[in-house]
Amino acid sequence: MAIYLDYNATAPIRREVVEAMVHVWENVPGNPASQHQFGRAARKRLEEARDHILALLGAEPTREGDRLIFTSGGTEANNLAILGIALARTEGMPGRIIISSIEHPSVLRAAETLVDWGWRLDTLDVHPNGVVNLESLRRWISPQVALVSVTTANHETGVVQPVAEIAAICHSHGVPFHTDAVQAVGKMPVSFRQFDADAMTVTPHKFGGPLGIGALIVKRGTPLRPILYGGEQQEGLRPGTESVALAVGMETALALALAELEDNIARMRALQQEFEQTLKALIPDLIIHGETAPRLPQTVNLAIPGIDNQILFTALDLEGVCCSIGSACSSGSPEPSPSLLALGAPREIVKSSLRISFGPKTTAEELRTAAHTIARVSQQLRKHVLR
Repeated sequence: MAIYLDYNATAPIRREVVEAMVHVWENVPGNPASQHQFGRAARKRLEEARDHILALLGAEPTREGDRLIFTSGGTEANNLAILGIALARTEGMPGRIIISSIEHPSVLRAAETLVDWGWRLDTLDVHPNGVVNLESLRRWISPQVALVSVTTANHETGVVQPVAEIAAICHSHGVPFHTDAVQAVGKMPVSFRQFDADAMTVTPHKFGGPLGIGALIVKRGTPLRPILYGGEQQEGLRPGTESVALAVGMETALALALAELEDNIARMRALQQEFEQTLKALIPDLIIHGETAPRLPQTVNLAIPGIDNQILFTALDLEGVCCSIGSACSSGSPEPSPSLLALGAPREIVKSSLRISFGPKTTAEELRTAAHTIARVSQQLRKHVLR
């Protein structure tokens, strides 16, 4: 039986979530934009899910409170945040934006698109442990900046960022702050209001929900332009018919994940520590990226010097250990991870790195087996290289 250790790419969907969505598909057939009774029933259930998600994530679910805009996933939500807020702040004229050097490709590429349109992009460096350098932000921030975006937890190393402190720095200069919380929700406490963010990205397939839906939470009063056109759904900010079933799936997965969060954090932290200790004992020169920083309890990004990560990844897959080299959105790219390079790791170490990410269903025995398999396969590959 193969061992699945790629939860940061996507987590297996929960049975309760599937059942909740099937109930909607079978009993709520209307289009939520339709005015007849079927449409009204669909709209009612959609808005219930929207308000519940907002409340669960520490936002204000009232008509005058925060907005939750459903999207097709985290990538679209990040694009809506970066392009939509930046362009609204400058009324479409070129301006200036700041992101960190460890952002997900969907944030980075959106920011680079603004550069193509004449914008200035400043990129915050990070300390060797993976935490954003706040002195860089303090040095570069000014009221002329249209937006700052820094991830809540890095998708490769799991290093958690001081988002509330970053938000405070931004707001002291009147600059809105967006955080991509895709990897954080369901794995650590996340509160939109406690973060004091102006916008936050979430997607449920990272914590047992469905693929094909995400959301951008936006603080009331934050300027935002649509990046898609064609309808008046969601105040015209994201046109297109909302999927009630996917929204309910997201709501259900989030409620379950948060109800179990405290127990899961404790359990996965213990698994993470045991897994790393086992690997260190088996591979003395093992490197764990971000080891000294606050990290998600279920992410381990490791490097085994002298071994090509693509070869190791393939060999482990054949042995039944399924992990990843980095972000699924960068899969197939021949370039080494920008997030790991940003930590100052040498290119040869970055090209020897793998991401292990697990979840609530992962067992201690599976991780022990994975650790011994990684060590055995690595030793075999090293012998082959020495020949």
